[in-house]
Amino acid sequence: MSNDEKKKPLDFIRAMVEDDLRTGKYGGRVATRFPPEPNGYLHIGHTKAIWLNYGIAQEYGGTFNLRFDDTNPASEKQRYVDAIIEDIRWLGVDWEDRLYFASDYFEQMYEWGEKLIRDGSAYVDSLSEAEIRDYRGTVMEPGRPSPFRDRPAEESLDLYRRMREGEFEDGAHVLRAKIDMAHPNMTMRDPLLFRIRHESHYRRGDEWCIYPMYDYAHCLEDAIEDITHSLCTLEFKVNREIYDWVLDAVGIERPRTEQTEFARLNIDYTVMSKRKLVQLVDGGHVSGWDDPRLPTVAGLRRRGVTPEAIRKFNEMIGVADVDSRIEYSRLEFAIRDDLNWRSPRRLAVLDPLKVVITDYPEGRVEWIDAPEFPHDIGKEGTRRMPFTREVWIERSDFMEEPFRKFYRLAPDREVRLRHAYVIRCDEVVKDEDTGEIVELRCSHDPDTLGANPADGRRIKGTIHWVSAEHAVPAEVRLYDRLFSVPDPEADLGEDQDFTVNLNPESLIVVEGARVEPALADDRPGTRYQFERHGYFMSDPEASSQNGLVFNRTVTLRDSWARMEKDR
Repeated sequence: MSNDEKKKPLDFIRAMVEDDLRTGKYGGRVATRFPPEPNGYLHIGHTKAIWLNYGIAQEYGGTFNLRFDDTNPASEKQRYVDAIIEDIRWLGVDWEDRLYFASDYFEQMYEWGEKLIRDGSAYVDSLSEAEIRDYRGTVMEPGRPSPFRDRPAEESLDLYRRMREGEFEDGAHVLRAKIDMAHPNMTMRDPLLFRIRHESHYRRGDEWCIYPMYDYAHCLEDAIEDITHSLCTLEFKVNREIYDWVLDAVGIERPRTEQTEFARLNIDYTVMSKRKLVQLVDGGHVSGWDDPRLPTVAGLRRRGVTPEAIRKFNEMIGVADVDSRIEYSRLEFAIRDDLNWRSPRRLAVLDPLKVVITDYPEGRVEWIDAPEFPHDIGKEGTRRMPFTREVWIERSDFMEEPFRKFYRLAPDREVRLRHAYVIRCDEVVKDEDTGEIVELRCSHDPDTLGANPADGRRIKGTIHWVSAEHAVPAEVRLYDRLFSVPDPEADLGEDQDFTVNLNPESLIVVEGARVEPALADDRPGTRYQFERHGYFMSDPEASSQNGLVFNRTVTLRDSWARMEKDR
């Protein structure tokens, strides 16, 4: 580690790793892993686990494995594997040649199942799923032993082998651990180890019709790969006891993988449950797993968030051992802080109102050099903006009867066009039928290009514009928080689910926007700051098919903070 890294205060997990290295617990080794289930896309909560595991391996000269926990053929698909691999690579994480799959260990797990039966530590149970649930008891009441609990080992072994051969239908039998049906930890009440599932596995095809349960397989996968530190979120703390039991029962010697739990990432105004994300996708509430409103890595990427911003956010919140909810504004802060220095500035008009500068020569095009970045960023560069007789301005930048502190354009009032001239509104043109303002006629001061008026006039307002002749039409998608309340799952009625709290304005599509012509030739996926409107990225998919399409990544400031203060 560098001197700077050594000076940082250690979180409790890194302190544990350093203590293990000091005592030689694992012979000086550090081996971590990230074990996703390929039944959906990764979300920002997963990035916390990824960066923690990968970061520790990097900092302490260890190894990092990517392993897919693919033990449930009903919900796992190759497309999820591919998406997860793409996401983790995009995050900048390198597992080198250590890509593993739980499904490669099925044979070994099956053999260990036979050992448990022979040792009297497991039995084949023939109760139905509902009966097993009923016999299990409750938190307040002990479970009851299955009538098959004392089935002879030879009989269980025979049934287990016939399960493997596909002789029985789903649910006919299961392999269970024989532990304690009165145990206070309900995961220890004879948990299931293998169940019958006549479903094709996306990798193994029809080779198997019985599949290991997660609580049985997970710890064995770590043992097979010789992982030293199993880092997982707090909801798995209750599972640690069954993991240790399984490892003891199959004969994995100590020191062996040690599980340590940390707080999962919960963020206001969103949901992190994969089951709920599936509900949003399958229910058509969003356009897909990469919808920019979702907290998925694919959605964040399409929205314009960078891997560096996600990593910065994870560093900001740190590693804790108590669950809490993180304010969404902290994520937005990390995104703004990252995009501020990397995003060139551009002018865009989302709700165009035509301005005709009557004293500017018709047909004249004046090219203005505008800076790519403000002075405080410390980056050089300019782009050329065409100035013409007719320009577009934001409709909201004009008010016929302005209030006291409205410093933008109004009748007989002057404003500066950003990077260009000072103009004065001389006439307002309205539609005769509707009364809607359709055009402003203005004059300009030809001596104010890039300079203040020579007579000392004080110009309070600056507004944005684009040349009506040269501006490029664009579709602008204004993405916002997916839910309208901080905790979408709280205080729901009996017949309600979390989707009642969806924000109806989480996506506003603006058609007919106008942007600087400099944007037309940039490749899809380029990021910008549209001054006054926020940070945007040209959509890498839609922009190549439907002209220019820009996704808003984040606003320039936390507008929700003001809304919440007002409430």
